Amino acid sequence: MDKSSASIEIIPLPAFSDNYLWLIQSGSLAWVVDPGDADVVEEALSKRELSLKGILLTHHHADHVGGAASLQKHWRCLVYAPDSSQPSYQAMQTIPVHAGDTISLLPEDIISCEVLSLPGHTLDHVAYYVNQQHLFSGDVLFGAGCGRLFEGTPVQMYASLQQIAALPPETLVYPAHEYTAHNLAFAQTIEPDNRALLQRIATTRELRHQQRPSLPTSLAQELATNPFLRCEQLRLRPEFQSRSALEVFTEIRTRRNDF
Repeated sequence: MDKSSASIEIIPLPAFSDNYLWLIQSGSLAWVVDPGDADVVEEALSKRELSLKGILLTHHHADHVGGAASLQKHWRCLVYAPDSSQPSYQAMQTIPVHAGDTISLLPEDIISCEVLSLPGHTLDHVAYYVNQQHLFSGDVLFGAGCGRLFEGTPVQMYASLQQIAALPPETLVYPAHEYTAHNLAFAQTIEPDNRALLQRIATTRELRHQQRPSLPTSLAQELATNPFLRCEQLRLRPEFQSRSALEVFTEIRTRRNDF
């Protein structure tokens, strides 16, 4: 079996008010991304009769790592985390990851992922690119938005988003929060005449009305509707003329903070 034909299912596990803990299932084995709540993960594993093989952590915030130590103790599973001295990682035994590392999630590389270093939201933030198809972007790229700059700089976050933008457009993106509807409302203030954006607003409204996730999203959809990936295009708008793409990004990220 090659990676393109590997049978995996990716399941969103809602937690807290708007988090998704992403469960990656293949056969009777599972990995989980950013398990902020151990109970949510344990319930899903029990319901599906799965064994937890490992955990992938994107960054150190509590809603992403809070359940990892308990899960590792119960399942004696591997935990991959950014190479950082953050206290959040000290409660468990982690395997540090760096940009360009490749992790085998199952034997014989049937499921593997590449590590991307994406500072901005935090300095230690990484993402996991599974089988060159599925990107677990944590709090860097959201549906129609991007993360706040808690530790990094606009230069860092913009570079991280550009790194994501360079991936194949068919890449599916799995952010860690259900922020899409609010992000789309903000995006409409920037590009009110973007037809792809208007269509996505209608589609997302219907999904949420049905209490269904708006995620995953495709990178192609983000490139068409996410203002933080469209800074070069936004430079053509009168209000942003004569500004660099980085300056546009910095301005709209500041506006989003207060939206």
